[in-house]
Amino acid sequence: MEAIDSIMQVVHVLFAGLWTGSVLFVVGAVLPASTAGSISKQAMSTITTRLAWLTRISAVVFVTTGGHLAGTGYTAESLFATGRGQLVVAMLVLWLVLTALVEIGCKRLGGSAAADTVATGVESTRPIFLAAGAVALLLLVDAGLLAAGVSW
Repeated sequence: MEAIDSIMQVVHVLFAGLWTGSVLFVVGAVLPASTAGSISKQAMSTITTRLAWLTRISAVVFVTTGGHLAGTGYTAESLFATGRGQLVVAMLVLWLVLTALVEIGCKRLGGSAAADTVATGVESTRPIFLAAGAVALLLLVDAGLLAAGVSW
């Protein structure tokens, strides 16, 4: 059983890094470049479509791996009664919020394809993506606290 637990942990962390990193890359590099006019409508559409699909695939992976890890490492009581359990619950909530923000941002940005420029479409979705970036950072902090064994 240890092998399956290790595999689930590795897959979970790999997808978490890929997903949060992708969100932060879009917020920190793609949006500023698109506002400056360096990214075409077609390229921006491709980027947001791929980010949306990565988000959806990650959701399936996180439900599978995170569900396994929580189910084997915690009881329902310990998820709410211990510091580590509360970090896991916080991670779940942050994951749901980030998923919603990315989906909404990608959908709105894709829907603004009729805008004159990519910059116009980006400006209308910037607050959503900035919030997504903040939530991605919070997820990474939460994961770091769990990895460090922090508890209270």
